[in-house]
Amino acid sequence: MDLLNPKKYNGDHLDEKSREIMLKTIEFFENMGKAKLKEKASKREWYADFLEFIKENKIFYTLMTPPEYADGDPNVRWDTWRICDFSELLAFYSLDYWYTWQVTVLGLGPIWMSKNEKIKKEVAELLKNGAVFAFGLSEREHGADIYATETKLVPQPDGTYKAYGRKYYIGNSNVAAIISTFARIADPDGSLPDKPDKSRFAFFALRRDEKYYELIKNIVDAQMFVGDFLIHDYPVTEDDILEKGEEAWDAALNTVNVGKFNLGWASIGICTHAFYEAINHASKRRLYGMYVTDFPHIKRLFVDAYARLMAMKLFARRACDYMRVASREDRRYLLYSAMVKSKVTREGEEVINLLWDVIAAKGFEKDTYFEMAARHIRALPKLEGTVHVNMALILKFLPKYLFEPAEFPEVPKMDVPKHDEFLFNQGPSGGLSQVRFHDYQKVYDSFDFPNINVFKEQIATFKEMCMAAPPSPEQMRDFDFMVTWGEMFALLVYGHLILEAAKIYDVDKDLLEEIFDFMIRDFSKFAVELMAKPSATDKQIEYAKKMIKRPVPDKERFERVVKKVYSYADAYEMNP
Repeated sequence: MDLLNPKKYNGDHLDEKSREIMLKTIEFFENMGKAKLKEKASKREWYADFLEFIKENKIFYTLMTPPEYADGDPNVRWDTWRICDFSELLAFYSLDYWYTWQVTVLGLGPIWMSKNEKIKKEVAELLKNGAVFAFGLSEREHGADIYATETKLVPQPDGTYKAYGRKYYIGNSNVAAIISTFARIADPDGSLPDKPDKSRFAFFALRRDEKYYELIKNIVDAQMFVGDFLIHDYPVTEDDILEKGEEAWDAALNTVNVGKFNLGWASIGICTHAFYEAINHASKRRLYGMYVTDFPHIKRLFVDAYARLMAMKLFARRACDYMRVASREDRRYLLYSAMVKSKVTREGEEVINLLWDVIAAKGFEKDTYFEMAARHIRALPKLEGTVHVNMALILKFLPKYLFEPAEFPEVPKMDVPKHDEFLFNQGPSGGLSQVRFHDYQKVYDSFDFPNINVFKEQIATFKEMCMAAPPSPEQMRDFDFMVTWGEMFALLVYGHLILEAAKIYDVDKDLLEEIFDFMIRDFSKFAVELMAKPSATDKQIEYAKKMIKRPVPDKERFERVVKKVYSYADAYEMNP
């Protein structure tokens, strides 16, 4: 596995049609050039040319339509492997362009999950003709707290509904053909029950009819359109309903499982382009009589950035395999998807921080990609709630993961071109604490490298702490405390899938050791954080002290990785 390089892209891991889509997309952006890309971004210019390109080449249709609505075209399917590639590629050039794709992914989720065949056939035709879609979930006062949804469907005497409400943070709401809109069914007098009732939830297909649809504004200062809109007296028939009740609730959460996976791949794309720009700049710059890349601290910054970026890609690619083999009996993907959308995106922020320390003031210059990357990378962890929200989700999996492993068939590299049907038939969204996993210990024990062995000591102590000094009921209610606990568990999971991917992609020992060098340091940092928590018990503090470890230094190994990192100098630069 290597970093994406559009100038040397061959796509030999893809089928012919998928490769053609990637190459045409590269050609679109390289023909535009960096100067034009940045000019359009600075002017906040809507990307109509990009959407026309998508339409002409039927790209969204090919990548996001189930085969049963494809009129027999064998290239049309929802294939998570190539969706990850496309997400990475779009964000490599611009998160603004990625965003219209991402929002369409989310908007299609409740549609393909529904039983409304009439809508599905209509949507396939719309996609074929270049339409984009939107996901009408969030509201201004409540964000993504869907229990508190105030958008409502008011029953009418003739069996139809009238929709009323205001949606906020809704991408593509200026152009979407259909907005999959989440609402609650009200009483006939228009009132909503005081307490949330899942039987009252509904998703319906909203069209932008100006008689009922009022687009207020774009709430962000960017090329992308993130809308604030009102709907009033909007007529809704049963033909417009996608799901009701528990199925609507499940569709909301299951869509997030599928769609927000792309956030991690966007981070990988952004970091990769920023990495090329940073190494190109630093390798040519001389200060105090020497090249910037010869300074010891610059070497460390670059090695850490590269190791973290490769770890992001290894974890996300392996998580993709579990997405593709998922079933009602194998729901491991729910943890790994959550990790990609939260852990991988936050690692992306760290990569940009490290690279920014290398290039310093250059990172602010308006003609660089880096200036844009530094702004965009912050958005991705925030697009799916806060760290606390995601850590609460991740912690639900801890008991079964650590203490009740199950047997599963070995999952191979899932690069086979196939439709991932299960993602639109995930079933009930609950029961996360009952999800079983394969034994992480077997994977760790199959490696006998110095830094991996140190990390194994840390996670063994963490597991022991979970048994001998678990969080008390009071601590479990203190999420400031539990976030740190969750961070350590997340690192254990992160290392597990990185090592699985390392075997598949034959990752060399030097890189793995540098990856686990930063993993040891991160684990130690969280152990210190745990010790500092006011509610930490003496026994927990004792365990935390044992988890503070030093990576095994190896100067020769480090210099070999430096040489590898510096070999990327001048490997890629976007057309001017």
